[in-house]
Amino acid sequence: MKQQQNVQILKYISLITLTLQNALVGLSMRYARTRSGDMFLSSTAVLMAEVVKLLTCLILVFIEEGNFPKFCTSLHTNIIKQPIDTLKVSVPSLLYIIQNNLLYVSASNLDAATYQVTYQLKILTTAFFAVVILRRSLRSNQWGGLILLVTGVVLVQLAQSSDNSSSTGMKQNRLLGFSTALSACFLSGFAGIYFEKILKDSDISVWMRNIQLSFLSLPFGLITCFVSDSKTIQKQGFFFGYDLFVWYLIVLQAGGGLIVAMVVKYADNILKGFATSLAIIISCIASIYFFDFNLTLQFSVGAILVICSIFLYSHQSKQTFTDKHLPTNKV
Repeated sequence: MKQQQNVQILKYISLITLTLQNALVGLSMRYARTRSGDMFLSSTAVLMAEVVKLLTCLILVFIEEGNFPKFCTSLHTNIIKQPIDTLKVSVPSLLYIIQNNLLYVSASNLDAATYQVTYQLKILTTAFFAVVILRRSLRSNQWGGLILLVTGVVLVQLAQSSDNSSSTGMKQNRLLGFSTALSACFLSGFAGIYFEKILKDSDISVWMRNIQLSFLSLPFGLITCFVSDSKTIQKQGFFFGYDLFVWYLIVLQAGGGLIVAMVVKYADNILKGFATSLAIIISCIASIYFFDFNLTLQFSVGAILVICSIFLYSHQSKQTFTDKHLPTNKV
């Protein structure tokens, strides 16, 4: 009885945490990219998020193993002695690095509420790749949910004015913001389903797979930093523009995938859908107060359709796929 109560407590703690993380990451990214002062390099922030996630997963695996010798043996067995298996993870590692860089571009060009709603298209892309790669079939309510999702996102995008400047005066390109968000959704969907297939084809734990994922992401992240921002890094330094808020954002992003893994373990799809929907509402309300966001009727209808689509798609889908197939990086 006590164990069941503990599971219930963990379930709701994980859901509250996921709701806050989903809402805060969009709002925080938007604020970080539009505030005054020196602008940090998004490529370095993405790399540091992978470093934080790697260190966190190493600690979790160490706790699971119980002592240092077993910990070292586990790492050697699962990573060094299985190079082919480890290299399989290089595909989602590269894709997640690109995806997270794209999300920074999107957050710079879309307000937080629009960004939050638009990024729910990852449900559509995940469904697409699950059908194509895993040969899964969708039920009628899931097809209906996907139609509502697309309709809602279209309404939200059309609701935005043609004004290309933010409340801070920063020039924006809404087409670029939407395009990068859509590209990130495709990368997220493919990488998530690919990662799920790898997980199901082996008995390696999720935390160990995340260690492989982050470890292989580091060289890709470094290459991205020096390809896109080498001149700035050489002139200003790797941590140019960093302050406590940037470090908070990095930790927030790194924790996203770990929170999703926790929710997958303790919660069901309906409650996850509720958490995501509540995050959208929080983002909309916060955007009105902090970013002078203009909440129109058309945007409201679109956001409601997206929220309804999440519930409809998740309805009685414990044996099918939802956001749990995105067990790593999610913003």
